[in-house]
Amino acid sequence: MDPSRRKVLGSALYSAVLAVPRFDDARGRLEHQAVGRTVRIGAGEIATVRTMTERIADILDELGGGHARPMAAAFIVNTVAPYLKADASAATRKGMLAAASDLVYLTGWMAMYEKAHGLGQRYYLQALELAGAAEEHLTYCRTLRGMALQAANLKHANKALELADSAAEAAPQAGPRLQAFLRGQQAQSAAMVGDRAQAFRRLTETEAALAKADNRRDAVGGYDQAAYLFHTSSVLYALGDVAGSVKAMKASNRARPSMERQGSAHANGLLAQRQLEMGHLEEACATWNRFLDDYTSLSSVRADEHFDIMRRRIRPHLTNGHARQLDARAREMARKKAAA
Repeated sequence: MDPSRRKVLGSALYSAVLAVPRFDDARGRLEHQAVGRTVRIGAGEIATVRTMTERIADILDELGGGHARPMAAAFIVNTVAPYLKADASAATRKGMLAAASDLVYLTGWMAMYEKAHGLGQRYYLQALELAGAAEEHLTYCRTLRGMALQAANLKHANKALELADSAAEAAPQAGPRLQAFLRGQQAQSAAMVGDRAQAFRRLTETEAALAKADNRRDAVGGYDQAAYLFHTSSVLYALGDVAGSVKAMKASNRARPSMERQGSAHANGLLAQRQLEMGHLEEACATWNRFLDDYTSLSSVRADEHFDIMRRRIRPHLTNGHARQLDARAREMARKKAAA
């Protein structure tokens, strides 16, 4: 069993009305865990958690959440939880809480992406608690943004905008990359509620902030040109501009690093659906073939969903040679995955 599920089986439903702790309320809340320390930790243990988080993020990008999340969950249970109860100096304890909050946030994001939404929400709330205890604003705000994305994925538009605005308001001193990260989510959420003016204003702010950011690639919660263009595509699609969203998604794909296979599969899955919506069957087939190039090595519920959607939507078009070729490739891939 996935260790992260031991205490949530039977109670892992997503709630759109769950209270979210304010940063000041969460600060210091986990200090009771110091009771009963049996081990002393230092900078080396913090580095271990940071390194594992980076490695898990890389595995997520390359192989999918189906491989990465069980590793993260087991590491949290078997290693991070004992570290949080261990003896440490005040500075070390704060550093460990911050490192743990990043890993728990990433694990929540993976659960959300894999459509285990109740589980993802619980991870997110725990990440907020850890970030508050560590006085780590960056992870706190990033987690709120993740919760906004989750609400958006579940079509809770008003909740998505509320969470996106809360994330931005909680980070008044954020650097340009985090500002772009948060403004982009505000733009998507504003578009979902039909606020066209706010959506485009937020996109302009996102682009301006990103232009001021350095070229660092963050393992957790990174934001780059590909992410900005993906948000642009999402905004345009939510506002009814399908052609514009297709153009932006193509630009996002060109900007995305080659190692981000899971992100590429998701983007191409959406792109093909929108191309088909426009009546561009053969272009959609070409995009779905690129999706399959990534899908063959991924373990991901989200990618599985895209695969199923592709097969359903191509079925009415099998008189077309490109559609027949795609369908045959998909059937063979499904056979191999089932056998494996």
